[in-house]
Amino acid sequence: MTNGKTGTWRNWAGNVRARPAREVTPASVEEVASAVRRAAEDGVRVKAVGSGHSFTSVAATDGVLIRPDLLTGIRRIDRAAMTVTVEAGTPLKRLNLALAREGLSLTNMGDIMEQTVSGAISTGTHGTGRASASIAAQVRGLELVTADGSVLACSAKENPEVFAAARIGLGALGVITAVTFAVEPLFLLAAREEPMDFDRVTAEFDELVTENEHFEFYWFPHTENCSTKRNNRSAGPARPVGRIPGWIEDELLANGLFQAVNVLGRAAPATVPALAKVTSRALSARGYTDVPYRVFTSPRRVRFMEMEYALPREAAMAALRELRSTIERSGLRISFPVEVRTAPADDITLSTASGRESVYLAVHLFRGTPYREYFTAAERVFTAHAGRPHWGKVHTRDAGYLAGVYPRFGEFTALRDRLDPDRRFGNDHLRRVLGD
Repeated sequence: MTNGKTGTWRNWAGNVRARPAREVTPASVEEVASAVRRAAEDGVRVKAVGSGHSFTSVAATDGVLIRPDLLTGIRRIDRAAMTVTVEAGTPLKRLNLALAREGLSLTNMGDIMEQTVSGAISTGTHGTGRASASIAAQVRGLELVTADGSVLACSAKENPEVFAAARIGLGALGVITAVTFAVEPLFLLAAREEPMDFDRVTAEFDELVTENEHFEFYWFPHTENCSTKRNNRSAGPARPVGRIPGWIEDELLANGLFQAVNVLGRAAPATVPALAKVTSRALSARGYTDVPYRVFTSPRRVRFMEMEYALPREAAMAALRELRSTIERSGLRISFPVEVRTAPADDITLSTASGRESVYLAVHLFRGTPYREYFTAAERVFTAHAGRPHWGKVHTRDAGYLAGVYPRFGEFTALRDRLDPDRRFGNDHLRRVLGD
């Protein structure tokens, strides 16, 4: 295990900074446990970080910062049980590539794969799916170092009350050191991307979700234009995006042109509506068939700030229309599309889809653009529909609000009181969202 003083830690978006008293880079669960015990002896708090893709200060600490750089790789593949156990610091990208080489895959995933597996599940990272849920919902077991340095194994059969909560635990219950995922034989997904106007996609939303295994769309504010994507399993053959067309669509247009448009829009906000009409028409219809991680995920090189709320499915399209009206009335200039995804209900204590079928509405702004007015207006719409904020994205909600939209909120906080009574894994952010 390497130890030492460090400078400032920053997250991916650059909006969160922390100056830990020291950093440690453990190479085993035993070294993680040792670091936690030493933090307790020194009377300081301890937090594990992932790749920093959360927009909140959920991982910030002035105590001991645990980096997972050496906790990577696959521990075990159980083909009889169809599970894979990986070290907690393994990036999703590395996991997806390794699984594909073994002829295996996760069932569903988010739209990027830069996060570590522990960071992704701890904050509720998700994609879109009619019947397949978040990454955390695919977890079958966890290894957790608790506040006294003990190593706790949990699953649906072993310490089930901890398992129910720790899959999306915000780092509040302990340090995850290994994750066991359910996997399945590698399969093919056929993707269909096409433009669709706002009124049609919102009117046909329930039908589009019902008819497709994975449906999502982006609406470009100041326009009636939406970009839709449908992913469904395919018997093949594979027809991946060609190298040159892929570079044009995913790098030149979706990243290069989009970056330039956002830089211009930030400098001259009055140009944003006209630019939105250009960018919303830049991506044409296309179809392709490939292995899951190449279909679910895309490169995201334009940095931004993001807020996302999970709403009851039956309220989502009304909320999206309210958001559109809010933008039109406000005079705001929004250069980033609004992203819409779905999830089935799950049984994880603090999952944003816990106990209810959900639709996610995500709003973004280019990094460096003032975002508070837009996000405040959007949050007002979302909370009016009992929205649940994504745990890793910007929001202003506190424990009082969250206890009202999560029926099992008290179950989580009681477990936290038992596992971490001294708040060894606490910080200011967790005090706000979980109470103390």
